[in-house]
Amino acid sequence: MSSKIQLPHDHGTEMSRLAASLPDEVTFLKMSDTFQLISDSTRLKILWLLCHSEDCVTNIGAALEMSAPAVSHHLRILKQSGLLATRRQGKEVHYTLADTTEARLVHRIIDATFELNCTEKCYHPAMERL
Repeated sequence: MSSKIQLPHDHGTEMSRLAASLPDEVTFLKMSDTFQLISDSTRLKILWLLCHSEDCVTNIGAALEMSAPAVSHHLRILKQSGLLATRRQGKEVHYTLADTTEARLVHRIIDATFELNCTEKCYHPAMERL
């Protein structure tokens, strides 16, 4: 956006300054994609669990009373989006929240929405930077 936006009406608000400092379109698209991911209740449940733990598909499925293939489908989407990280342990793949800006935002949204408070026992070390 240009550094000086000329608004048609001067209402004495901060709109002109705000309009000039809008983030770029790529940033808005990226955040829109993140919000679309968490708008699915199953993925939100998975993220709720993985914000504070790390586990395998089988345990996540059991915790949510879902089949492993159904959980795997959502985990794949979340991993491809960059919200989840994986770690192989033997034959199992363990999932947890990724250490990214978007994942930290999702963590904050989940904590605020569900009124959770990440304590010093919070699983994910990246959350220390919140």
